[in-house]
Amino acid sequence: MNNVTRYQNAALQYYLDLTGSSYLHYGYWEPIPVAPDDLTPAKMRVAQENYATHLLSFIPTGIHTVLDVGCGNGGNAETMIENGLKVEGLAPDPLQQAKFLERTKGQAIFHVNTFQEFVANAQKQSSSSSYDLLLFSESSQYMSPELIAEGSSTILKSGGYVLLADMLRKNPEYREGMFSNCLVNADLHREMEKAGFKLITTEDISAHIAPTLDICVQSFQTFGLSTIKYIATLVAIAVPPIYVILRYFLGKWIKKLINEGLAASSLFHKHLCYEIQLWQRI
Repeated sequence: MNNVTRYQNAALQYYLDLTGSSYLHYGYWEPIPVAPDDLTPAKMRVAQENYATHLLSFIPTGIHTVLDVGCGNGGNAETMIENGLKVEGLAPDPLQQAKFLERTKGQAIFHVNTFQEFVANAQKQSSSSSYDLLLFSESSQYMSPELIAEGSSTILKSGGYVLLADMLRKNPEYREGMFSNCLVNADLHREMEKAGFKLITTEDISAHIAPTLDICVQSFQTFGLSTIKYIATLVAIAVPPIYVILRYFLGKWIKKLINEGLAASSLFHKHLCYEIQLWQRI
């Protein structure tokens, strides 16, 4: 995981902690808020609950087995299990494993592995072509387009599907910043088609996830900045030499991160989109 990805994850987790959410995804706001007063933590939590319902409505009929790639804490898996699907989760984080198994009540298998390693192991064990559908819900940014396309082709059954939902760069020239780890949409399409996939349906839900960025920035402005200033003041009072050193070496870097965090919404609208894409292996 690169530093950009770590920064983005840390920022999102901090924002969600501020708003009291239990989901590490952007949610789906419906209706779309029209006034700042509509951006409340309670409505954000509802939006995040709505996300799984909307995303999983794209799963075609006849699907039985699903590999949830980058499954997080198991929110999507829980919903799929409730709808009668057999689900396996995949993530390289043992901490997520415990939360995932708890949330799915032991009804799903969890693989502590990266997608690349999982595909390689499946090839060695001749256990490829095992799944009806692979779900990439806000996990594509951790992988290359080639890995997603070729790996999916390896472990999907013939006629199987890839359901992908994530931020994607519509501007390939945007290469530095908190969202620069997101895949270029055109690159993803090229590699999926090259690997033998056909795009069945797509939906741009940018307008429905953007309010989460707005409320996150709002929360950071209200609580985050004051917290940072408070801690800096305490350090300056208690240990002035340390404060001087930290300000000298980290001042510009911290200021850059803060400014970028405050500009998250405008950066997203300018350079990215959020799409749900359903691909079929043909």
